Amino acid sequence: MNYYLLDFENVKSSGFDGVEKLSEQDKVIAFYSVNSGTITIDMHIKINKSKADIEFQKVFIGGKNALDFQLSSYLGYLIRDTLPTEDNAEMCNYYIVSNDTGYDFLCKYWKNQGVEVKIVSSISGENPAKNEEEKSSPPDTHITNKNDLEKTLKTILPDKTDAPIVAKIINQYKTKQGVNNGLTKTFPQQKVGPIYKAIKSLIADKKGQ
Repeated sequence: MNYYLLDFENVKSSGFDGVEKLSEQDKVIAFYSVNSGTITIDMHIKINKSKADIEFQKVFIGGKNALDFQLSSYLGYLIRDTLPTEDNAEMCNYYIVSNDTGYDFLCKYWKNQGVEVKIVSSISGENPAKNEEEKSSPPDTHITNKNDLEKTLKTILPDKTDAPIVAKIINQYKTKQGVNNGLTKTFPQQKVGPIYKAIKSLIADKKGQ
């Protein structure tokens, strides 16, 4: 499931760009205040047509960065409430929709905890510069024999033809969240859960829950 925490004070209506393309597996939490401005009629129509679960959180103001602090607090609660368990192996993707670079430090904190949080300028588009560190990181080499990994994957995956691609994803990312994100970008949603559950023991030593 994808979660989008939208800083409406910062991105205004443009932050909702792409909301009409979301599915039932997505949720948007838009944080706004009396300083946030208004939503355009066109964007209001797109929001109404969206299949995503959309929630609006009115924040309490009274100090500098009040919305930022409340959004950050909600993110921590959300991550804690949606971490994968033994009964549910599905991992979630978290996005902060904002152009505020102050959130970079929040993302770095969660990355150290093994949870990837990305900053995007709108629901539809990523900011490549924000995720450069993840993309430029050297591959995780804890599994040194690629052929052995692929052989193992062929015995445990629902579709053994996926083994080479899954092996590449496992070696590319250092965290469980990163592996899940790689699977989500590569495979249809209905395949991600079964694949992740099958490889869970192979990535047990990676960071994250």
